[in-house]
Amino acid sequence: MARFVQDLALNKPDDFVYFIMNDYLQKNGFVMSDWKGEPAYKAGDGVMEGYKYLKWSYGNGMFHLEAWLRGSFGGEMDLDGFVGCLMKKPYKANIMELLSVLQQPLPQQPVSAGNQAQGGEQAQEAAAQGGQAPFQNGPMPNVIPVKTVDHYKAAQTALILGILSIVIGLFIPLAGIILSCIGFSRARMGQSSSKADMAKAGKICCIVGIALSAGIWLLNLFLSVLQVALL
Repeated sequence: MARFVQDLALNKPDDFVYFIMNDYLQKNGFVMSDWKGEPAYKAGDGVMEGYKYLKWSYGNGMFHLEAWLRGSFGGEMDLDGFVGCLMKKPYKANIMELLSVLQQPLPQQPVSAGNQAQGGEQAQEAAAQGGQAPFQNGPMPNVIPVKTVDHYKAAQTALILGILSIVIGLFIPLAGIILSCIGFSRARMGQSSSKADMAKAGKICCIVGIALSAGIWLLNLFLSVLQVALL
């Protein structure tokens, strides 16, 4: 079994862990699926990002996570090593950010029930700006603002790679295509972050970059064939 496996002693409230995990799964497009008869969450695609899988559980203060990619021949591929590194590296960075968020210290003083509505609105606004969101702690309707996963760095990277793919693709089409593909996967990761507009701009640049690079590559190929035919 080739998987990235992590066990953490979180000792946090169950609702906190479930809130963070549900937020992470939703933001990253994971849906419940099947891996060779084993239930697991699945996201990604077969071209840009690869198919990503994840399993997790939490009980008695212990958090368990398994993550892997589907290999070229249908087997499991862990998140280390050179083969498939363009897909492995962002997914592992994604997972490490999640683990960091799960280990955050929780505020000691929850917002009172009388201020729940106001606190919820403030937390939602903060979530849109900086990755903060509320969760309910215990049976009382108390709301505690906590940090959630925010892939704003992926959005920034997508925009940078998208611009580079257009510029470099004019001179080195293959490099432009590679940069566009990497940037596109980062844009998908950052589209639910606090920099969603930047991720959208990066995705557009990547689409332009890959179209431009492919067009120039085909043009160069046509001119090469034409030159040979005229000799």
